[in-house]
Amino acid sequence: MQDRGEKEALSPTQQKELLAILKTRFEKNMNRHKGLEWVKVEEKLVVDTEKLWSLNPMVHTGGEPDVIGYDKSTNEFIFIDCSMEIPKGRRSICYDSQALQSRKENKPKNSAVGMATEMGIELLTEDQYRELQKLGDFDTKTSSWIETPDNIRKLGGALFCDRRYNTVFTYHNGAESYYAARGFRGLLRV
Repeated sequence: MQDRGEKEALSPTQQKELLAILKTRFEKNMNRHKGLEWVKVEEKLVVDTEKLWSLNPMVHTGGEPDVIGYDKSTNEFIFIDCSMEIPKGRRSICYDSQALQSRKENKPKNSAVGMATEMGIELLTEDQYRELQKLGDFDTKTSSWIETPDNIRKLGGALFCDRRYNTVFTYHNGAESYYAARGFRGLLRV
């Protein structure tokens, strides 16, 4: 994954291909963004190449980012990874760099917070995760690290969510833990 400080702009061809992928997904899933128009989303993306750069790894790691809302107060469209399960390239990771450094043996390759930062995106909050689940049955076989409150993280814990038994659950685990079916979903405001 390319470091945000060393990122290069996408070429015009890469931008065009990425926009085509995003437009196709947008048009195929209108239930996720009723009342929103692709042309307005595209206008914002074309002028903000840094956001396009962040969407690129979301797409290429299998996250299937799509617009799930619009924040009127900030004039931003909200993209969230809408893949049915956490992409394989974003699994088997601990919560953050502190957790990664604390492991003496069998370290995972990365952390959720670290990967999200490299991509220029955020982890979902519990509320955002629950809102996403209103749009479909996500993470019925995987689970997603979510933004963890400082008071929990300071004690060594981290939160994650999934959907089982037609219900969304929030759990806790040690931040240094990692499992083959746990990864993260990202959010990007454009």
